[in-house]
Amino acid sequence: MHLFRETLLLFALNLLDALLTLVWVRSGVAGEANLLMAKLLEVGDYAFIGAKIGVGIIAAVVFLMWGDRQIARYGITLAILVYTGVMIIHLFTGVYAAGFYFESMAFGLESIAVHARSILA
Repeated sequence: MHLFRETLLLFALNLLDALLTLVWVRSGVAGEANLLMAKLLEVGDYAFIGAKIGVGIIAAVVFLMWGDRQIARYGITLAILVYTGVMIIHLFTGVYAAGFYFESMAFGLESIAVHARSILA
């Protein structure tokens, strides 16, 4: 199977993102930046997790079916890079939630969040 390990990694990162997002949002540490997913969080945790897993399954099927194509390799590489960035944001959120707060870190995260919101708006 082409891209099996990469697809498994991407699905695992997607699931970890969903679980960490639930922890941060429900504990009041952070909010969901994706407006669609934020609406699903308002509906409930199961709707949110179900949507994240559904999107992950669809992506996995697409990458496994067409993993022999160059565009699939580029796509999964880009997706893994994006999720790696998301995991770094989760890491900083966890550091902040644990009580470690650095002024320079806060400014950097705030500017990233403002920029992300302007793109999504």
